[in-house]
Amino acid sequence: MSREMQFFMFLIERYAEYKNTTAGDILTLWDDLDITNRIYNLYNLYSTEAIENAFADIDRMTEEAQK
Repeated sequence: MSREMQFFMFLIERYAEYKNTTAGDILTLWDDLDITNRIYNLYNLYSTEAIENAFADIDRMTEEAQK
């Protein structure tokens, strides 16, 4: 498994904890909003900064996609 995929799985799990839900529900939401690949492709950014920054960015993407 690639480092990117390992980090993506870690990110989903931590984000799910942050949102008090499951990783499966988060992945379903991201897929429904068509932002999963966008989040995955931000590995280089998210893996080098505080995870809270990634959460804030994902929250913003989620809100924008839900409009």
